[in-house]
Amino acid sequence: MHSIFVYGTLRHVPLLTVVLGRAADALDLQDADLVGHQVQNVKGHDFPILTKGGDSAKGLLINGLNDQDIARLRFYEGSFQYDLVDVEVMVSGQTAKAQVFEAEAGVWTPEGVWSLARWAENYGELTVYGAIEELSYFGNRTRSEVDAILPMIRARATAKVNGANDNRPRNPGGMTRNDVENVTITRPYSVYFTLEEYDLNFRQYSGSTSEMVRRAVFVATDAVIVLPYDPVRDRVLLVEQFRPGPFARADKYPWQLEPIAGRVDASETPERTAHREAREEAGLTLDHLEEVARCYASPGCSTEFYHIFLGTTDLPDGVEGVAGLSEESEDIRSYLFSFDELMEMTDSLEVVNAPLALAALWLARHRDRLRAAA
Repeated sequence: MHSIFVYGTLRHVPLLTVVLGRAADALDLQDADLVGHQVQNVKGHDFPILTKGGDSAKGLLINGLNDQDIARLRFYEGSFQYDLVDVEVMVSGQTAKAQVFEAEAGVWTPEGVWSLARWAENYGELTVYGAIEELSYFGNRTRSEVDAILPMIRARATAKVNGANDNRPRNPGGMTRNDVENVTITRPYSVYFTLEEYDLNFRQYSGSTSEMVRRAVFVATDAVIVLPYDPVRDRVLLVEQFRPGPFARADKYPWQLEPIAGRVDASETPERTAHREAREEAGLTLDHLEEVARCYASPGCSTEFYHIFLGTTDLPDGVEGVAGLSEESEDIRSYLFSFDELMEMTDSLEVVNAPLALAALWLARHRDRLRAAA
């Protein structure tokens, strides 16, 4: 059996239970200190490292771990370039032998004292959701394969945090996710996006429980859509780019006119995403964001959730151009349209992008107010 001292994010018990695959009451945990060490932030990241110096590093001693537990810990910690070393820790005034995950020398740069409470408040929930997906690959994928999709895992985890905490739907039936039972998940595909299959029962309006059903879900991230609007010149900017969805549908025109759009990255707010994507896709600085809608793209089969904004900005002649990030193979051209042209396209069904149609109709409703305030 093994004893492991944890000093960083694994002191967060909800995360520890996910990584070990055990309930908290099944773990032998003791408060412990590693004398002559301290826990510091890693510069530019949201996790800590152990450094020599200082009075002591506070943590948890986990006793009674088996080889499978160690394998799961190694799998999880491998992404942070840590390895196990032998140490002695203090537990209730007595020394105890243990091992600790220590970072490879020179890999990370320490920067200030790390706080578990601050980390848990800012990143705890996101990290737990991410770890659930990461550990689902244990035994099926190598750590390097999981590292390759880690940014998307964290972006999907951010979407789950948003879904759990920032939702305002009208709910006349009164049922919640607590009315879904016996859930099992398989993940037959996971690269950039994932496909998950759910077997579950759900409460019916009669009060009875449904039979076991299987539902396949395309798991994406939250996305931001922002329509740039100049209230003085009364015109909008739209972008055009190749879209694989229409191409896969055999659409004759896979280059689509749409608002600026992009994925909400890990720990990023939708508002910050809107400003970032406006700069990246069209070189625009937005003055003010108006919230148009928060909505699912296709709730019958996808997790993708839209945060749709209108962004007021200056759109002079000549602002159009070609932009996009080369590292993401983006080739995006922007165009200016008057408000009247936008509405004509909407009425004639030339707008085939749902968020654009929604934003255009919202603009028609609020245009007078925006122009009066300009």
